[in-house]
Amino acid sequence: MNKPIYALSLALLFLSACQQPPETIYADTILVNGNVYTVDEDNARAEAIAIKDGRILLVGSNEEVQALQGDSTEVIGLQGQFVMPGFIEGHGHFSGLGQSLIHLNFLTVQSWDEIVQMVAQAAEKAKPGEWITGRGWHQEKWLEPLERSVMGYPYHDQLSEVSPNNPVVLRHASGHSLMANARAMEIAGISGETPDPFGGEIVRDSRGQAIGVFEETAMGLIGTAYEEFRATLSPEGKKQEWLRGIGLASQECLSKGITSFQDAGSSFEEIDRYAALAESGELGLRLWVMISGREEGLEKKAAAFPQVGIGNNFLTVRAIKGYMDGALGAFGAWLLQPYADKPDSYGKNTTSIDTLKKWAEIAYDNNLQYCVHAIGDRGNREVLDIFEEQFQADSSKKGLRWRVEHAQHLDTTDIPRFKEMEVIASMQGIHCTSDAPFVVRRLGAERARLGAYPWRSLLDNGVVIANGTDAPVEDVDPIECFYASVTRKRADTGMEFFPEQRMTREEAIYSYTLGNAYAAFEEGLKGSLEKGKVADIVVLSNDLSACPDEEILNTDVLMTMVDGRVKYEKP
Repeated sequence: MNKPIYALSLALLFLSACQQPPETIYADTILVNGNVYTVDEDNARAEAIAIKDGRILLVGSNEEVQALQGDSTEVIGLQGQFVMPGFIEGHGHFSGLGQSLIHLNFLTVQSWDEIVQMVAQAAEKAKPGEWITGRGWHQEKWLEPLERSVMGYPYHDQLSEVSPNNPVVLRHASGHSLMANARAMEIAGISGETPDPFGGEIVRDSRGQAIGVFEETAMGLIGTAYEEFRATLSPEGKKQEWLRGIGLASQECLSKGITSFQDAGSSFEEIDRYAALAESGELGLRLWVMISGREEGLEKKAAAFPQVGIGNNFLTVRAIKGYMDGALGAFGAWLLQPYADKPDSYGKNTTSIDTLKKWAEIAYDNNLQYCVHAIGDRGNREVLDIFEEQFQADSSKKGLRWRVEHAQHLDTTDIPRFKEMEVIASMQGIHCTSDAPFVVRRLGAERARLGAYPWRSLLDNGVVIANGTDAPVEDVDPIECFYASVTRKRADTGMEFFPEQRMTREEAIYSYTLGNAYAAFEEGLKGSLEKGKVADIVVLSNDLSACPDEEILNTDVLMTMVDGRVKYEKP
C-alpha cells in the first residue's frame, strides 16, 4: 500500500472511532413514576431519578431515566408518591438524642405527678447508689396545677420521697435547667450557703431553701457530682452505652426522613468516635459537627480542623459552638428589657463576652464557622456585635457563613444586620409553637408580636434560615416542624402564634434541605436532587408543597435513602 492511501486509511479509522457513541453508563438504581420536588430552580419537578455509586446520575422524565436501566439495575416504582431531598436536621444534639431514647423521656408527659411516678418505677429497679436520669420536662406545658411551686417550678419533695437512696437528676426540655432530688443535692454538697455561680441560679423559696431546680450554669453543681459517679463506671461500658444511643438516634432519624444531622456541639472524644464510625461505614446518616467551645485545649486542637468529607462524606467537622445565654422557658434568655412575668430579671449571659470573643478569633484564624447560641434579643445583639467586631478587625475573609443558633427573639433593629453581615439564622420552627403558650407571658404581647421567631421579617430581608428541631429538646420529627413553620399553629390545640410571620411551603422545604446545606457549606453536595449530588432522598405519602394544611401532620415517611441505599422503609 502506498503512503497516501495508508495515511487516508488511518485517518478514516480514527474518524470512525471518534464518531462511535460513548458507552452507556447504566444506573445502579432508578426511581420511576414519582412526583419529584427537586429544590433545583432549573429543574423544579421531575418524574424519575437515576442513581449510580451513591450519586444522582440523572433527574428527569420516566423515559429519560429508564434509558439508563441495565440488566442489573434495581427499579423502584413510586406510584406517584412525593419525592424530595432527604431532610437535613439543621440544629440538634445527636448523642443527646440517643441518650434520650435510653433514659427517662418526659417530652409527652403532661403532669408533674406522672414524672414522679416514672421516677418511682425507675427507683424500684435501680442498683444502690445508681443515678436516675431523664430529660424533657417543661413546667409550662403541664395540664395539672402544682400544690407548691416557685416560678412555676415544683419542689423536689416528691422526687426525694420516691427515691430516697438514689440520686435523681432530670434535665429540663430546653437543656437549660434541671431538677435534682435531696440525695443528689446532698452528694453535690448543696446547702443554704451555696452561692449562685456566674450565669446561673439555684432556685430558692422565700426562706432561701433550694427547691431542687438549678438554672443555666448552676446545673454544673449537680453535673459535677453526676460525672464523678460516671467516672466510677468502666470506660468500655460507657462507650457501649454511647454507641447504643448513636444507633438508636440513627434509626429514629432515618424513620423520620432525616438523611443528615447538624450536631450543635460535641467533644473531641465524640468527634473521634464519629470519625471511626464514618471511616468504617457504620454511620447511618451524615453528620456535620460543631466543636463545643467549652472543650479543653480548644485553641491548640482547633488547628487540626476543618475536617471535611470523612468516610465518603459521612462526617464533616468545620465549626465551633459558642453559648451566649440561656432559654426562655427557664428565664435564661438574655433580654434588653426585663421579663414581663419576672420584672427583676433580664435573663442570663452564660459565657463571658471576652471568652466568646476569644472563640471567635479561634474560629476565624482556623477557617471554621462560628455558631453561637443566642435566644434573647440582648443575647442576639451581643452575638452580632462580636461578629461585626471580628469582621472589621480583619476584612480579608468573605462569605464566612457564621451562624446564630436559635435567634428566637430579636429587636427589630437587629434583623437587617443578619443580611448585612451574611449571618445565617439557624432557627427551629417547632420551638415557636412549642413555646407559644408562655411566650407572651414572658415577653409581653408587643415584643412577642414584633420579635419572637420573626421568620417572615428575616426572609423578607434576604436572610438564609436553617431549620431544625434542637432534638432532644423537641421531637426530631421534621413533619411536625414543617407544619409549625408554615402554619404557626400548635398541633394539639390549634393555637396560632402571630401567623403573619409564617413561611411559605417553598421556603420551609428550602430551609430544611438546601438552606441547611448552604448553612454548612455543603450546597454542592446535598440539599437538592441534581446530577452529581449524593442520592439522599425521602419518599412521603403527601405532597408537602401542595397538600392542605390539615393533611401535613398525617404525612408518613415511606422510604429514606442515604447514599443511594434504602435505609428505612415503612412496614
